[in-house]
Amino acid sequence: MNLKYLGFLILIVCFSCKDQTEEIVVNKRTSNELVDYVNPLMGTDSEFKLSNGNTYPAIARPWAMNFWTPQTAKMGDGWAYKYDDTKIRGIKQTHQPSPWINDYAAFSLMAVTGDLKFQEDERASWFSHKAETVKPYHYSVYLADHDVVVEVTPTERASQFKFTFPESEQSYIILDAFFKGSMVKILPNERKIIGYCRNNSGGVPDNFHNYFVAEFDRDFEITHTWHDDWELQENANESEGEHVGAIIGFKTIKGEVVHVKVASSFISPEQAALNLKREIGDDTFDQTKEKAKQAWEKELNRIQIEDDNIDHIKTFYSSLYRVLLFPRKFYEFDANNEIVHYSPYNGKVLPGYMFTDNGFWDTFRAVFPFFNMMYPELNSHIMEGLANTYKESGWLPEWASPGHRDCMIGSNSAPIIADAFLKGNVKEKDVDILFEAMLKNATVSEGRPVNSVGRAGLDYYNSLGYVPYNVGIHENAARTLEYAYADYTIAQMAEKLGKKDIAQKYFEKAMNYKKLFDPSSSLMRGKNEDGTFQSPFNPLKWGDAFTEGNSLHYTWSVFQDVQGLIDLMGGKNAFIAKLDGVFSMPPDFDDSYYGQTIHEIREMQIVNMGNYAHGNQPIQHMIYLYNYAGAPYKAQARIREVLTKLYSATPDGYCGDEDNGQTSAWYVFSSLGFYPVTPGTDQYVIGSPLFKKATLHLENGNTFKILSENNSDANFYIQSVTSNGTSYNNSYLNFETIQKGGELQFNLGNTPNKDWASKPENAPYSYSNQ
Repeated sequence: MNLKYLGFLILIVCFSCKDQTEEIVVNKRTSNELVDYVNPLMGTDSEFKLSNGNTYPAIARPWAMNFWTPQTAKMGDGWAYKYDDTKIRGIKQTHQPSPWINDYAAFSLMAVTGDLKFQEDERASWFSHKAETVKPYHYSVYLADHDVVVEVTPTERASQFKFTFPESEQSYIILDAFFKGSMVKILPNERKIIGYCRNNSGGVPDNFHNYFVAEFDRDFEITHTWHDDWELQENANESEGEHVGAIIGFKTIKGEVVHVKVASSFISPEQAALNLKREIGDDTFDQTKEKAKQAWEKELNRIQIEDDNIDHIKTFYSSLYRVLLFPRKFYEFDANNEIVHYSPYNGKVLPGYMFTDNGFWDTFRAVFPFFNMMYPELNSHIMEGLANTYKESGWLPEWASPGHRDCMIGSNSAPIIADAFLKGNVKEKDVDILFEAMLKNATVSEGRPVNSVGRAGLDYYNSLGYVPYNVGIHENAARTLEYAYADYTIAQMAEKLGKKDIAQKYFEKAMNYKKLFDPSSSLMRGKNEDGTFQSPFNPLKWGDAFTEGNSLHYTWSVFQDVQGLIDLMGGKNAFIAKLDGVFSMPPDFDDSYYGQTIHEIREMQIVNMGNYAHGNQPIQHMIYLYNYAGAPYKAQARIREVLTKLYSATPDGYCGDEDNGQTSAWYVFSSLGFYPVTPGTDQYVIGSPLFKKATLHLENGNTFKILSENNSDANFYIQSVTSNGTSYNNSYLNFETIQKGGELQFNLGNTPNKDWASKPENAPYSYSNQ
């Protein structure tokens, strides 16, 4: 054949292949299967000394009562799945919100072949990410040591397993009911295993149980159990003790599939069976899988992203997936289809909603504002759950898992409730009880179930206006700043309720932040009971007067009155210089309070952004404060840097703890182009949108579109903005603007427009300006 002609043919074929490839990409980009952009492994490359998210792959429905996850670590290890681990011990039902809080009500299923190995170290099998499929709605892995493929797909309170076995005379499925109290009972005639597990890390009543039922689709040829200390009980069908489990076995041919339907309940064994019947019934594995997939499609499609950068789209939907996991539904539907819950506060089964697994210190910042924007009905249910918590325990939760846990600081239930109320997302029947609960937090110091509930140091705060540094209450400056903001949100709610005297009182208390401002350093500083500042003072010292941060991080926690902080610092130029300095200085730190370099410090140090510690929550709103000083262009540059440098849909895709959706919610909001700096107001502060187009399908039926002309890697500076075709020059958006629907159009460029939104009247809300 003529070589020139051959070359011509090859050229044609190459162009044809190129066109086909591009067509495939375009088709995938415009398909509605957004869930397949999600990488549940984002953030799983983490360990105690360094968090890249501290996540695990949650195989779950949105806000589900139960999640499932592969377990690479030993029973009880908070780091249940680490990306670099090489062996899997089982697929466990998990309720873990954080490795630091750890898990509760966990049990696992595992398949083995050959000689029986049921102890967790011995049964563990090598696996590879190359033979692992990880989707929110489906997990599959090849257990190499046993030549078995195990798959799981979830409902909210149940799941289906699919085990594909090799040819083997000895094939087993193991149910490990875990430690701290468990029971298993094998029912061969019904092809079931029933039982309970009681493992927990605190926050449970004495009668706490997670009752489970596992229903198989084939007969058992072997039934064993084990008792404490892994004592095998051959041919036994029942065991109860500190740590027990069940083993069923049979012969299999190559490719034989065994299905298991599993459900659980915190209420009773009968409720577990009802959950199984109601949520799975006669559905096949594939039917459950498709329903789980569509559950995610429904939620993810509420925000539709259009852009050329597939990596950014993957990061967006992987982050949005995390936002939609917590808090979990801790309620069930009884035989009359009524909503009921087992109370993790008093141990009773009671009517109504209950949600759990949330640390409000993290999530008040952006997760709950996101729910108010996109999920008002869900948030009204969560508010009812908070009212029920107060009725059942006498206090609002601050960190619940499943009941009150002694973790973190603040009084951050107040901004969550106030923001929901002000946006119309608290049902009338819950308003008075929730407001009563907020006031109790702010006025009653006795009887708190754990130190994180209510307000530690309350009597000092109410008499002095601050929590003193030298009275034995750790993190006192951080507490003061957070209490002052909580007081502001109480005032906002009181004002809307027409309670003018209460509103005025708490607006005054909201100014308590000024008592900690040190004019000599223009920073927040611990203050002693006698009114003197702590000495010596090192603004780089983590902990001590602050919480998982230093003065450079917490000084900006004046959400309610940024203009007041600007005034204290001597004006806009000084304020901007202080903000700039956090980024321009080296990542120096003082870790002496902890006696070691904690992971939050290390995560700040290694990303080459000075002392900006995005991996922890106290500073995450800081970049947006440039807008208050008339320099939004500086925020635009920093926001794009964080979005593209510190996040990716990869196992190391976060720059610190993900924390119940908060670090993800920062990404979701910021990539859309705005952020809720001050929950409890009706404003979002504008940053710089990452995508060419985003469409928000709101619950009220309206659609809000965000368009970015000339958006690119280099073009992130706002040149101009129009709102529904009209020039827009404010550096904030109103809540109602979004809820009414419409179109926000950004024109972006590669050089800053220092005039846009730079006037005082263009700045976001501050109490001092009212």
